[in-house]
Amino acid sequence: MVNRRDDIVPRNRFVELPRPLRLRVGSYSVEILNWGYLGQCWWRNYLHTHTFFEICYAFGGRGTFEILGTVHDIRAGHVFVAKPSEAHEIICSREKPLLICFWSYTLVPDRQRRPEHAEVDALLDAFVQSKKWVSDSATGMARTLDLLTDEVVHRHAGFASSVEALATKLLLDTARAVTDVPTTDAQTTPARTHTDAAVQTAERYLRDNYSRPIGVRDVAAQVHLSERHISRLFAKATGMSIMDYLTKVRIDTAAQLLLSQQLPIKQAAAHVGYPDVRYFTTLFRRRTGMTPGLFRQSSGTTFHKKLRHVGG
Repeated sequence: MVNRRDDIVPRNRFVELPRPLRLRVGSYSVEILNWGYLGQCWWRNYLHTHTFFEICYAFGGRGTFEILGTVHDIRAGHVFVAKPSEAHEIICSREKPLLICFWSYTLVPDRQRRPEHAEVDALLDAFVQSKKWVSDSATGMARTLDLLTDEVVHRHAGFASSVEALATKLLLDTARAVTDVPTTDAQTTPARTHTDAAVQTAERYLRDNYSRPIGVRDVAAQVHLSERHISRLFAKATGMSIMDYLTKVRIDTAAQLLLSQQLPIKQAAAHVGYPDVRYFTTLFRRRTGMTPGLFRQSSGTTFHKKLRHVGG
């Protein structure tokens, strides 16, 4: 029996995952892309963006995490999150290098949702929309990571089922750490204004129905407001028009789908509501700066030219 954590965690390597590692969590499809450890010496990963979700957990040391222009101090016990298209950079201390476990995954909502998944879906929806990027409340995450690594490295009998269960727990624990967990208790749920409710309903409708034809009229019907009124409320709350938001959801989802080498570009385009692959390619290039084919070759990561002063 293994008792010491350092005996089961090779914290200086990429961990070879069973391929493919695909999960079903609520109404979301998840594919774990990579997983590993950093921190034996000073390191920096420079400002960049992904089209997938990247999560890090700090085991020790110190460093900084810059996300969307805001710099956070990181220490042991912190979990920090970069969602698709969020520019971020990690710089560890030279005196006390930051020791982290990192993992990344795609998170794609299904076209149809089931009532029995409502609670999990609400948590993951809130995670996707969360404006919190760093947390020190990821209770038990270190132990889950150790168990997960032990299963993958040593491949005990039944390890594939164990890995799926532990990876699912890790994903849910991450969402809980950086999200105000939804609740159905009326006494603890903050009151929402009619405007908040209308915009959130519109956003949810767009995320749930991105694969089929949608117009402003359809959104307005969902919230029982005029097209002009919901368009104004939506733009004020989100900073973009309803159709621009829909395009963003579609292209971001397609980008995650394209990380799977087996999925043809035409099929990814159709999945997100673009039967015309040429039109899809135009929109994709406009948003990402590259064609779907070149994007796939980049593995979903784009580095930025901005460099920040490196501190100790």
